[in-house]
Amino acid sequence: MPLSPQTPGQDVPFDQLKHSDLAVDAVYAGGASGHSGDDALAQLLPGTGNQGGFRYAGSPAKGTVRLVVLYTSGGEVDWPDYLDTGTGTFTYYGDNKTPGKGLHETPRKGNVLLRDAFEHSHGTALVRGAKVPPFLLFEKARAKGRAVRFRGLLAPGGPTLTADDELAAIWRSTEGKRFQNYRSRFTVLDVELVPRSWIGHVLGGGDVLGGECPEAWKAWVQSRVYRPLLAPATTAIRSTADQLPSDKTGQAVLDEIRQHFRGRESDFEACAVAVWRLIAPSTGAVDVTRPSRDGGRDAVGVYVLGAPANPISIDFALEAKCYGPGNGVGVREVSRLISRIRHRNFGVLVTTSYFNRQVQSEVQEDGHPIALVCGRDIADALRQHGRATVASVRDWLQQSFPRL
Repeated sequence: MPLSPQTPGQDVPFDQLKHSDLAVDAVYAGGASGHSGDDALAQLLPGTGNQGGFRYAGSPAKGTVRLVVLYTSGGEVDWPDYLDTGTGTFTYYGDNKTPGKGLHETPRKGNVLLRDAFEHSHGTALVRGAKVPPFLLFEKARAKGRAVRFRGLLAPGGPTLTADDELAAIWRSTEGKRFQNYRSRFTVLDVELVPRSWIGHVLGGGDVLGGECPEAWKAWVQSRVYRPLLAPATTAIRSTADQLPSDKTGQAVLDEIRQHFRGRESDFEACAVAVWRLIAPSTGAVDVTRPSRDGGRDAVGVYVLGAPANPISIDFALEAKCYGPGNGVGVREVSRLISRIRHRNFGVLVTTSYFNRQVQSEVQEDGHPIALVCGRDIADALRQHGRATVASVRDWLQQSFPRL
């Protein structure tokens, strides 16, 4: 009988993986032999391989893939795979990550698999059922060992994405050599448990809609209806550590921004507006004002809502603080912004540092419509839009906000 992991915080033992269901956020232990045979995914999903980000049963070149595992280590800062649990959207990068090969010429044919799956996802129900394999998302569970965490059942695309947003070939360069890779976006479906019986049925070549097929996958195949797994964050107050990058590259990116605006911190406002556009792409026109008495600058802008043919715009005010990692934003700065949104719909405060606990508590408890963007948010936004290295951020700063 299949085993369903039910105890929070407890791993599914390595010797039970072949018989286990897949539960969202459950951890599946790796072996202890010290070689590739310890790989948890090879035990969980036999026939899908034990290496790489793309693991599958079947052949991408022949169009016979039955099941796909997308594995992410979370450690590639140049290619930052990202799961937004609030919207159920997962961003995943293809396997052409170094120059020297064409977009679809990778050894594992991961990009071929992405190309074909996203193309067939827009076909008929029969095409989706026959040509689009279920995608299972796993991530590295711990720094050491081969344990993995199951993050969900994925369907290509999303309910609010255009075809270009779903799968895009993007350019990158390494040592002056340009190359392309895919950026793909999936939806994590509202499936708490993927039954072992369905996995075995699919791996055995059975009809993807048979064998206890999850209802959310069935709805997607039959009608391309997305039922995302939505899990908004409950932690409203972040610690200082949670608001600053934990990795050296993220820390260096923020240092690069601070150095670029050193001695002219009021000019950081334009950079803050650009970062806010990355986070909130429906932002419309924004005007940056002259420096104020305290050396800061304000910006006022509009956020656009509604259909493109008949949109509405709501006003917002933005302030930016180019602070060091040891200098947090306090009540004084936020009170200033609150006073400036009396006649506007909301406010945005962007800092290269962090917000102290009192600020976050007051904004939350008093219901102030203020978006707080901290240093980690800045680094994450830049990474997700292709600026994952210090050199790329430096080029962006010099080109977009040159010293006068």
